[in-house]
Formats: sequence, structure tokens, C-alpha cells
Amino acid sequence: MLMTRDRTAPITRSFWESLGFQLIGITVAALFVPLLYLFTQALDHFAEATIINSAIASYGSAVVSLFLYRRVTSFPGTRGFAYIIPTFTAAFGIAVLMMFGLRLPYSGAMLATGYVASMVFGFLATHLSQKFMRRHFYLVPFGNTEIAYDAAWVQWIVLHEPRVPDHDRHGAIVADLRHDHPAEWERMLAEAAVSGRVVYHTKQLRESLTGRVEIEHLSENSFGSLLPNLAYRKIKRTGDVMLAAMALPLLAVPLLLIALWIRLDSPGPVLFRQQRMGYRSRPFDVLKFRTMEHRPDDTACRDAAITQDDDQRITRAGRFLRRTRIDELPQLVNVLRGEMSLIGPRPEALALSEWYERELPFYSYRHIVRPGITGWAQVNQGHVAALHDVHIKLHYDFYYIKHFSAWLDILIMMRTVGTMLTGFGSK
Repeated sequence: MLMTRDRTAPITRSFWESLGFQLIGITVAALFVPLLYLFTQALDHFAEATIINSAIASYGSAVVSLFLYRRVTSFPGTRGFAYIIPTFTAAFGIAVLMMFGLRLPYSGAMLATGYVASMVFGFLATHLSQKFMRRHFYLVPFGNTEIAYDAAWVQWIVLHEPRVPDHDRHGAIVADLRHDHPAEWERMLAEAAVSGRVVYHTKQLRESLTGRVEIEHLSENSFGSLLPNLAYRKIKRTGDVMLAAMALPLLAVPLLLIALWIRLDSPGPVLFRQQRMGYRSRPFDVLKFRTMEHRPDDTACRDAAITQDDDQRITRAGRFLRRTRIDELPQLVNVLRGEMSLIGPRPEALALSEWYERELPFYSYRHIVRPGITGWAQVNQGHVAALHDVHIKLHYDFYYIKHFSAWLDILIMMRTVGTMLTGFGSK
């Protein structure tokens, strides 16, 4: 059996993405630049404690930002530039709040200098990385090679003979390692692996490039590798309860105003209740702000559960609420009840869920974690209902379950803000 790259490892980083280079750059930007700024000022205006606290806060915030940035951008579909400002702003903002709360002396000018210099370095490193990084692969033309169509934004170089491309010592080779290759191609792959060349299995690379996981056979023991992190599941549940409990009182007034707007906009109840399939395949009543005309005669049939493009049932207030995802906020109550999480696979209406389970293999496995108000499929794909699109959505759900972690949840939260601002995937 050939040794291949670990399926959970990110694609090889370029020099500009290396941790060593970025740590050096962050040290210069967040520590030496603020100190250099300090020496241009009258030093007698700064107490020693102020200088030390500010230097530690600036450098610590920048290093935390760097590791958070590297972690969230290691997931497929993340574009580096979009996460520089949020990560650095959050880390430096928390540092300022901590020192303000602890009443520690600090220099706002030093922190601002470190913050700006760190972000400038972040944008520069990301630009250099995207300009010079290698994103091309050599494809062995046997077996399942559909990855070339799934990741069309990557340059694929098809190998026409069983020879390791000596002119490109860093180019990775991609092959379907479950296929019974001709002997000369097997020898080539073995030679490439022994020489230190990265050899990817097509299915593993597809996961890394697309952010989707596909289960094909029970005999693969894929379920074992897809079991979510049990320790993090408990931590996540505690965090869900704490955040929901804090958010509801803070949002009480806006929620009441939204409720009044819905009531004035169209006749009917403020809240919409619908039975959906939940955690461990247990049905529950999901809560949402009503965004459609109230039709008591509508049954819970499959067609009624599907939202169509330009659906005429959507009210004027509902269009805004759906586009910004504000209609989902009442589900914070579902989170407190233990029926949902802040982040996870979106719950489907019972009629749809039963249909998908009949048509799609392993669909019910997505219920191994609590459904979420937002999720990996939502920020990558948006709202879908067609069977083929739901099949792709299922692969996103499996990816989330397999990589179930705080880092992925943080990334989803950041991208959810973007979907709320742009309306991506709404209907």
C-alpha cells in the first residue's frame, strides 16, 4: 500500500504561507514597529508599565490572530483576504477590553500602530501567497478522476506516461489509489512516494479542495472516521447555552420590534412553527419569524415545505428577514431547549427529511449532531431543495461532522456574517 498524505492535512503551503516566515513578519509588525513608533515620541510621557503592557498586548494579539487566521483559512473555500480584518480586529479588541477591565495602563497609540502594521503584513503575505503559490496537480488518468471536474479552478496536468515529472519537483501527483493500475504506473507512484513527492488519493484531495465528504460504502469504515469529537460536543453544548442565554435578553427589544413589523405587514401569527427532524432523528418544533402568508389549510406535504425561487407566498417583511437570516433568531429558544445548536446541519421539514432518507444513502447520519441555526452547507451552498443539490449538501454536512471542531465553527460564524450582509443563498 502506498503511503499518501494524511486526509485531514491541508494542501502544501508555499513559503509565504509558512509559519516561520509569518511569525517573523508578525514579530516585526506587532512588536518592533510599535517600539520604533515609541522612540519617535517623548519617552518621558510613557511609564515603563505602559510600554511593557502595550508591547505584550500588541504582540500577543497579533500572534493569536495569526494562528486563528491560519486555522480558519486551512479549510476549503476560504479566501484569505476576507478573514484578515475580522481576526485581527477581534484579537486586538479583546486585548483592549481586557486591559480596560483590569485597569492596566496601556498606550492606545502603540496598540493602534501594532494593529495596523499587523494587518498590512497580513495583506502583503496573503497577496504574495496567492501570486506565487502552486495550485496545480499531476493527474494519473485511471479510475475515478472526476475530481478534475469538481475542482475546475485548479490546474490539472494529465500524465500520459508513467514517469515522475522531474522538471517540477514540487508538483503533487493525484491518483485513484483504489484502482488497479497497470504495473508500470504502480511503480511510478511508488517511486514518487519514496522520493518524497506528495501523492494524493483522489477522494482525499477532493475533500481538501471542495469541503465535502462522500460516503460510498459501509465497508470503508467511513462511519468510524466520521464520528464527531465527543469532548468538543460537550464543550460546544455549554457554549451554545451560554451564548443563547446572553443573546436573548440583549436582542429582546429588536425582536419585539420585528414581531410588531410582521404583525402590521400581514395578517397571521408572528412566529412560524414547523416540525423538523432533529438530533438523533427526533422530531421537534422549530421556531422562526413568519415570512410567508398565513395559510392554515396548507398541509405539511413535501411541496408546501419547499421554498421556490421568487415564491409568491413570501411577504414584504419576509423578504428582508429571509435575506438577512433574521427570521432564524427565534431558534435561540430551540438552542436553550437542547433541540438545536448555534452551528450544525440545518434541520429539514419532516416531509422533506423522510423523502431524502428514502432517496439518499446515509442521509440520516447527519442527525448524529444537533442541527444548527447556521452551518457549513449554508455558507458554501445556500438554500437548496432539489434532490441532486441536497446530495451535494449532504457531502458538506459530512465534512462538518468529520472536522467537527471549534476552528470550523469559528469560520462558519465569520462566513455567516457575510451571508447575512450579502443575502447569499436565500430564497
